[in-house]
Amino acid sequence: MPSTISLHRVVATSPEKLYRAFLEADALAKWLPPNGFTCTVHQFEPKVGGTFKMSFRNFTTGHSHSFGGEYLELTPNEKLRYTDKFDDPNLVGEIEVTVTLKQVSCGTELNIVQAGIPDLIPPEACYLGWQESLRNLASLVEPEIKQ
Repeated sequence: MPSTISLHRVVATSPEKLYRAFLEADALAKWLPPNGFTCTVHQFEPKVGGTFKMSFRNFTTGHSHSFGGEYLELTPNEKLRYTDKFDDPNLVGEIEVTVTLKQVSCGTELNIVQAGIPDLIPPEACYLGWQESLRNLASLVEPEIKQ
């Protein structure tokens, strides 16, 4: 039965900067892959109805897996909803990811729900990967470099 995971984090930055990190290909390639992986963005069209295609490569083994999806909803600085589908025929189904952003006193509250995770992927592996990705995201968006 496909799994659903939910993540919550407060990031010390503005909703605008956090939203941009999800919609700029070079930013996404920097923070989204979990530790030990690199990311190549093959196609990127961040608009409702637009699609994307990327791959993660395991730096140790050199093996990669590709996936893509479609943007279903984009509310600037508040919400993103998109699909993910693996190219691997063993990882069947479509994942739906919903990201919500809410300004709070010390930054932005970030909530992510990933629903429809294929049975072959243990939920704890998703949590671990997302935790690493979200640390990478915070490292990208929290610094205020003004030069």
